[in-house]
Formats: sequence, structure tokens, C-alpha cells
Amino acid sequence: MSANPAETPKATEPVIDVSNSDVQMKYKDAGKIADDVLDKVIKLCVVDAKIIDICTEGDKLISEATSKIYTKQGKNKISKGIGFPTSISVNNCVAHFSPLPSDPEAATTLKEGDVAKIQLGVQFDGFCSTVATTIVVGAKGPVTGSKADAIKAAQTALEATLRMIRPGNKNMDVTKTVDKIAEAFDVKPVEGMLSHNQLKDKTDGEKQIILNPTEAHLRDFKRVEFGLNEVYAIDILISTGEGKVRPLKTRTTVYKKTGIRYQLKMATSRAVLSEIQTKAGAFPFNIRSLEDERKARMGIVEAAKHQTVLPYDVMYERDEAVVAQYLATVMVTKKGNTLLTHPRFDAVEIQTDKSVKDEEIVQLLATSYEPVKKAKK
Repeated sequence: MSANPAETPKATEPVIDVSNSDVQMKYKDAGKIADDVLDKVIKLCVVDAKIIDICTEGDKLISEATSKIYTKQGKNKISKGIGFPTSISVNNCVAHFSPLPSDPEAATTLKEGDVAKIQLGVQFDGFCSTVATTIVVGAKGPVTGSKADAIKAAQTALEATLRMIRPGNKNMDVTKTVDKIAEAFDVKPVEGMLSHNQLKDKTDGEKQIILNPTEAHLRDFKRVEFGLNEVYAIDILISTGEGKVRPLKTRTTVYKKTGIRYQLKMATSRAVLSEIQTKAGAFPFNIRSLEDERKARMGIVEAAKHQTVLPYDVMYERDEAVVAQYLATVMVTKKGNTLLTHPRFDAVEIQTDKSVKDEEIVQLLATSYEPVKKAKK
């Protein structure tokens, strides 16, 4: 007589959240490299530098740094490398700008006064830490006016969000707080932008925070509470315009493999998907990282059509608008929240006469979110 399946003892499965010290260490190691590479990329963002060159160098620095640790082979070998490819999106370009050599945008250079948003990520064993900051290229002294307002609003909104992501707090309360902060600086959060909880091999978990949602966004949007031992990539995007985005002619270069299975018809498409699985796994990648750019461009079309890859489209605000971005990865623990990446507010000097007046938010910002450090004896 066979045993009742319900009674069959199961092997204990390892815990894969940050209550596991190994998982926590991988997130922290990824975060340290992301911060370090961000610092180096910031220094490369000078007047007349080509954006494609800086993005390529950022990705190279990530690959080099990640190759030096977690070097075990065989059954203990882990995936590691780029968790999000380096992108530099300027002024009204919202995100994901990282051109290929064959794109017309490959000639794009940084100009004095450009508001440049730098984003990149690093992963070890499927645990990803992402970071983004905003700089003003070639600034000689404090940045003022609407640019400064958007940057300060984005910084303040991130600081508030870091304090609100605590067990039992609700995602929509964060949305409302970011709206109030943006209003105080006379700017707008970018409509429909999402932050997600992070899981092993998944950067777009089901728990989300939405910025500036429309009625259509809210119809199917899940109201959730934050929980203990969760990790979030908090992505704050603030615009001097209306906060509405659209794609223009810039071709998509960043994609991510989905879990959807489909028998692609073209041999080229199947070969490209196989290469993506080997090189990037479940993480976003730039077509530039694939062996043959021309074949990759061909294969990715069929893959995207059948949703076996997800495009990270290059989106834009209206022409005269400027968008600021700050992204930090944070883990929620019993004793407080710990930043895994640090988005370098000090990379730009700003001066604005606007500030948050809402008493509740002022009090929130005066609190600490970090665990209390034990005094050394």
C-alpha cells in the first residue's frame, strides 16, 4: 500500500528571503558593486562624452567586478553579473536609453546643463540590487529653477518612501505621499511608473507602488501591505512637465526574458533566446551584449511579438520637460530598513526655495528608518 502523500516527509527548503544571511549577503555584495560602478559612471558623465561609450563602460565594470567574487564552479556555481544594464537618459527622456552602435542615437553626447539619469543593477545568484541617480552635466555651482525643484522633490519622495515601507503599511499611502511632495515643489510624478518587490530571479514582483496613477491604472491595481524580510527597488521619477510619457523614434535596446514558453518559428529567434538565457537569465539585458547585433535585432522581434521577452521601451516626456530619477534598493527587517544601494544625492548641488509644508510628511522625514546600531563597548 502506498504512503499517503500528505504524510510523506519533505526536505526542508532553504529560506530565500533576507532572513537568510546568505541571501542578505548576496544582496549587499551586489549593492556595493552597484554603488561603486555608479560612482565611476558619474565621473565619466562629462560634457561631450558619448552616452553609448559610458553605458558600455558601466556594463564592463559590472562584469569585471562580479567576476572576482563568488567564483566557485561545478554544482556550487551561481549566476552573476548585470542585473540592469547601464542606461543614461537625458532631460525629457524618462528611462532605458542605452543605444547600440548601429542606432542613430549612438552619436548622442552629453551637453552642459543636461539632466542625466544614470541607472544600473548588479545580481548574484538571482538577487539583484539596482540604483539610479540624477546629475546635471558640467554644472558650475548650484542648480536652480524647475530642474532643482524636480530633483529635490525626487530626493524627498524617496526619503519619505524609505520610511513608509514598513510591515503593515499600505502601498497606496506611499502613492498619495509622493503626490503631496511633488505638489509642494510644483512638479509631477511620472504617470504609471512602478516600483516592485524583488525576489530571486525576479525584479518585478507582484507587490507594487505606483506613481501618479490614472483611473485606468487603478482599476486593476492591487492594494497590498508591505511585509517583513521583503526587498524593494524604489524607483522615483519626477517631471517638470505634466508627468505623461510616450515613446518616440528611439528603438528599444533593453529587454528581459519572460517565463512564457512559445515555439519560435525562426531559427535565428530560437538561437537569440537561447543566448539570452545563457547570458542574462531572468534579468534585463542590452542587445549590445549579444554576440551578433544584426541577428539579435532580427530574433528579438519575433520573441517580443510572442512575449517571450519583455521590452523596456525608451519613453519621453514633452520636449521642454525635465525628469529627475532616484532609485534605491532597500530591505525591510524587524529592526528597521537597510539601504542596499545608495543613490548619491550629493552628485548634484541644488538650490530651491520650495519645501514640504505638510506637517505629517515633515514629521515622517524627521524619523529614522535604519536599524539602531548597538553602541560599541
